[in-house]
Amino acid sequence: MNLVGIDTLAKAPRADGDVFIGGRWLPAADGRTCPVYDPATGDLIREVSAAGPDDARAAVEAAAAAAAGWRATPPRRRSEILHDAFRLMREHSDQLAVLIVRENGKAYRDAVAEVGYAAEFFRWFAEEAVRIGSSFGDAPGGGFRHIVRRHPVGVTAFVTPWNFPAAMATRKIAPALAAGCPVLLKPAPETPLTALAVAALLTEAGLPGGLLNVLPTDRAPEVVSTWLGDERIRKFSFTGSTGTGKLLLAQAAANVVNVTMELGGNAPFVVCADADVDAAVQGAMDAKMRGGGEVCVAANRFYVHADVAAEFTAKFGAAMAAVRTGGGMEEGVTLGPMINRAAVQKIRSLVDDALARGARIAAQGTVPDGPGHFHPAMVLTDVPDDARVLHEEVFGPVAPLTTFTDEDEVLARANATVHGLASYVYSRDVARALRLAERLETGMVGLNRGLLSDPAAPFGGVKQSGLGREGGREGIEAFLETQYIALDWPL
Repeated sequence: MNLVGIDTLAKAPRADGDVFIGGRWLPAADGRTCPVYDPATGDLIREVSAAGPDDARAAVEAAAAAAAGWRATPPRRRSEILHDAFRLMREHSDQLAVLIVRENGKAYRDAVAEVGYAAEFFRWFAEEAVRIGSSFGDAPGGGFRHIVRRHPVGVTAFVTPWNFPAAMATRKIAPALAAGCPVLLKPAPETPLTALAVAALLTEAGLPGGLLNVLPTDRAPEVVSTWLGDERIRKFSFTGSTGTGKLLLAQAAANVVNVTMELGGNAPFVVCADADVDAAVQGAMDAKMRGGGEVCVAANRFYVHADVAAEFTAKFGAAMAAVRTGGGMEEGVTLGPMINRAAVQKIRSLVDDALARGARIAAQGTVPDGPGHFHPAMVLTDVPDDARVLHEEVFGPVAPLTTFTDEDEVLARANATVHGLASYVYSRDVARALRLAERLETGMVGLNRGLLSDPAAPFGGVKQSGLGREGGREGIEAFLETQYIALDWPL
């Protein structure tokens, strides 16, 4: 399959199947398929091959067979392939963005931004591939030498979510390949087509067969349990809910598999009394509405100082009410549908709970008539601390606002959660902003900035928001083992 196939991925089933193992496109071993739907209409896009345990085992075999050759491949060559993947992804940005809109539903402008973000992981880790270093030196006590080597951890297995079907794949694939590790990828059943396009792209870039194996499926427990039960899997990375992450951590423990977990968030957005309110409103729109709010680092709880609450609420409410909702490819649309009906129902249940406890809707957008899983952009005020919407990840375009007057008070409320992925602070006082940032119990903080994800920076959380980091220089470390050799010298 070459990149021409990206145009046809969303149109019809492939004659030779959608399971990508050992550089070949295959049907599922037992012939199973699963549907992929357009969330803007509810229409079936097409059926996709649904991998099972036999396919999972075949993928491990293919990856294990390719491991030694890739480990021995010079870092410069690995880097060149990733650079070519970056170039191809940029060249086919529009095709990939349209594919994301079809299966994920996000607005076209968000899909284009995601493709650019996803491509940057290929470029960043192409450059990191040639910087993996070893060291050689004298033992402090004398008499022998230390050699410290870094080598690939081995076969890696990934599970990615539906909200960023391109970026969540490349954020894991790129550092693994850069480090010299073969990859097994199970994309979300809602959005497998983008992952298949990434496989086609890397094949076109020259990646040898067996180094990336993609298994679309609606049988995740069977596939993932097969992988985690195989002693050849030495690295597992998951992005998804905290509940599922805990179950997978327990499975990974049986074989002491090295894990990276990027789990749920409950990000606070703090607006101080001295904040630039207009900048804070723009940052709030960025932090809340990117990807329709279906983002793990989305602002989930807004704490606004009482002195600026009225101004911020009025301006933020006006911006949210003006959001145009509709199909992702429609002109002017910035909020597409939610991923499915269950997502809309969860958002509505959180809103209803807040209203029942005394909150009120301060501003609200509109949704189109007809089919599709839409929910309007919405601002809630007078939200009590016991409302579920302040304690559960909304994963949608709803912004609950509360007020504060004291710095210690807002920190206590912001940190009163098991999650610790991201947070945001707006203040003109750099000392105050840094003081708050350093006391917020999150892995990432946006200071006077509503967008914080960057392939060149470490991404990850604390507490029950995950383990390890992706992106940045730290991102490749997860795929490397350290070996120490004590050497008598001279021989």
